[in-house]
Amino acid sequence: MKHFATIDWIVFLGYASIIVFTGLWVSRSKKGVQKTTSDYFLAGRSLPWWTIGAALLAANISAEHFIAMSGSGYAVGLAIAAYEWIAAIVLIFVAKYFLPVFIQKGIYTMPQFLAQRYDKRVSTIMAVFWVLVYIFVNMTAVLYLGALAMEKIIGVPMVYGIIGFSFFSAIYSLWGGMKAIAWTDVINVTVLIFGGLLTTFLAVSALGVDHGFFSGFAELIQKAPHKFHMIIAKGTVFVPDGVGGKKDAFLDLPGLGVVLGSMWLTNFAFWGFNQFIIQRGLAGKSLKEAQYGVVFAGYLKLLIPLLVVVPGIAAFALGADLAKSDEAYPWLLSNIVPVGIKGLAFSAIAAAAVSALSSIVNSVSTVFTMDIYKAHLRKGTEDKKLVIVGRVVALIALIIATCVAPQLRTLDQAYQYIQEYTGYIYPGEFLIFFCGLFWRKSTATAAVWIALLTIPIGILLKVINPGLPFILRIGYVFIILTVVMIGLSLLDKSHQVENQFAGDLAKRRTVKLGWRIIAIAAFVGLVAAFFVVPLRNLAIEAIYVLVTGFILIGTILIFNSSSQTMNEKGLIIERSMFKTTDKFNIAAIGICGILAVLYACFW
Repeated sequence: MKHFATIDWIVFLGYASIIVFTGLWVSRSKKGVQKTTSDYFLAGRSLPWWTIGAALLAANISAEHFIAMSGSGYAVGLAIAAYEWIAAIVLIFVAKYFLPVFIQKGIYTMPQFLAQRYDKRVSTIMAVFWVLVYIFVNMTAVLYLGALAMEKIIGVPMVYGIIGFSFFSAIYSLWGGMKAIAWTDVINVTVLIFGGLLTTFLAVSALGVDHGFFSGFAELIQKAPHKFHMIIAKGTVFVPDGVGGKKDAFLDLPGLGVVLGSMWLTNFAFWGFNQFIIQRGLAGKSLKEAQYGVVFAGYLKLLIPLLVVVPGIAAFALGADLAKSDEAYPWLLSNIVPVGIKGLAFSAIAAAAVSALSSIVNSVSTVFTMDIYKAHLRKGTEDKKLVIVGRVVALIALIIATCVAPQLRTLDQAYQYIQEYTGYIYPGEFLIFFCGLFWRKSTATAAVWIALLTIPIGILLKVINPGLPFILRIGYVFIILTVVMIGLSLLDKSHQVENQFAGDLAKRRTVKLGWRIIAIAAFVGLVAAFFVVPLRNLAIEAIYVLVTGFILIGTILIFNSSSQTMNEKGLIIERSMFKTTDKFNIAAIGICGILAVLYACFW
């Protein structure tokens, strides 16, 4: 079985047994007590901060990171780490500005918030989108990449690996729900961090003359200096295209577009408004615990490139001759990691795959049950029946994903596949939620049009300009949709009520602030216009995503404080809601400081 010794099997099977036992143990119920929807979908809203942080990371980190992001590290280098490092900052905003509103509303799902803020048309459209994306993109990718690792490391045929991961996830997650998933995630995160760090240490040390980590890291930088740049210019790095040729890495990570443009947008949509992410925060025992958990997850995100990207670069420096970039991590486990430790390293991959898969399955179950089945098909269904429906839906989702996953064999970098195809929904998702949270005049009709247009506009731009990097395309879709959102909301005069103001002084200050933000954003956009052509190889035009975003913020501030009317479902949000503790603030500053150092070193 491809260098997988008996001791490796013992370690791996021991991990699997502990996970199944823990999942079944924590999900047990007292005799005669039935699980409620709160128990099954939100763990009874009882999770402490450290469990929330671990569950957030486990829901996000899967085989797509250990296999696919490591493959991108092999092909492109450290630049792929931007997804993780930008996410760490975004998590601060999510904890401070988004979670307080969601928790105050007492919601189970993101579509439920949309139903409260807009109407059922918006919530149903987004619920259907999420169910389809979770099953056909996220779940299939996790299954495929986990099975790819089993095939390359252990020799298990891919089909059996996909079935095995599905069955493993189903054993405890279908029965125990969120509580089983969250508590097993604590174990999974511990295993994936320890196993990942160990693999990184061994891979880097193999490059050193004395097999030491620090001498190995110096050798790694010397052998692959071009892999340690965060900004990739057009025409400088070429990677496999998955069909035997080469493509410009700029198409996946377009220069300054990575730090100036829509990667912020995708991270806000993913971490702030994504059901299987926010669901962990909603399950917290209090707002403070949820916020601490989210910022803790931010620190864990800073570690991810060390766990998965650096090993991919090390595989490149070690001269690994791979058919596909995504084979980098399995190659390390087969050629560098010794017997005994290999079982632990593979357990890290399995832990990541199973925890992410279980999280997504539970979210599919939650969204379908609460926002489609209960909202439209059986409105008066009791909790006991809803839990049963949730389990059945989870099983069906697993079966569908298991059948589709083998079709991803042709991909070279599956991580980019996931980012591109989930990216079709992100511009509209961000606008609908952001305006729903903070703009009192945003309307349901505008939100419906945004939901319906986001994917078609993305497809149209891809057809018109197939060579446009998808990160830039997401930004253009956002700019178009922002104009549509503002225009339709202002034109829609239905369902208006009298606006509420805090006071004349506060009103004037807010309006002035809004105009200042718009003026500064417009000035930055005007100045940037002179550099678009000279710096086209660095995609500086991506800055117009930020310019549009700040103009949107300025517009919201002006209309919230000056318009005499607002939408009847608009939210009145007090600034006091966003007050956070000193511990949270210090932790947030720490994340920003670490990232400043990292970008200064690897720009």
